[in-house]
Amino acid sequence: MRPTVPWPHAPTHQLSSRGTYFVTAGTYLKAHYFYAPQRLDVLHRGLLSVTRDFSWDLEAWAVFSNHYHFVAQSPRDSEDASSLSQMLGLLHARTAGWINRLDGEPKRKVWHNFWDTKLTYEKSYLARLNYVHQNAIKHGLVPVANQYQWCSARWFEQIASSAMVRSIYRFKINRLSIRDDFAPVLKPEPPFPKRRSTGALQNATRELNR
Repeated sequence: MRPTVPWPHAPTHQLSSRGTYFVTAGTYLKAHYFYAPQRLDVLHRGLLSVTRDFSWDLEAWAVFSNHYHFVAQSPRDSEDASSLSQMLGLLHARTAGWINRLDGEPKRKVWHNFWDTKLTYEKSYLARLNYVHQNAIKHGLVPVANQYQWCSARWFEQIASSAMVRSIYRFKINRLSIRDDFAPVLKPEPPFPKRRSTGALQNATRELNR
């Protein structure tokens, strides 16, 4: 049975007094460890799971072969965003362990760092929401954002009003200064070598979900 995706609740699309953040994280040397659909499924599900478990309210996200972005509000029961580092540390440890077991590379460094920006201006916040929703188009992976299944565009279009979708998609994003020189890829998982062909993907996934 395919694991369920922990979709977040509908966002408010308003800046939070406790803190709304734009976050980017990249793999070590921008390597494409999550290049295939099955790998992206795990990273995507992992991001949605840890943000739920740490009570961060996701508003937009996009997950790729060598990086991810998201916009989220910090926990309602906290005065600051101090849990961000712990939350992403857990996500990176889990997904690095999973991908390294899958590839038979137990000591490989997978994640490099993350960068966060606290959003304090409404226009900056809304523009970055649109940037994340549309990011797969920027990277040339799809012609329409909602066709990329590892981002929030389709979810956003389903849960928000038509007026809200049009309003946010209207914001210009070409002049935003964002660290995003990753050039992600998307390609099929190659056949496993015979010595690893018996359940390598299933075994790695089972360990991740323990």
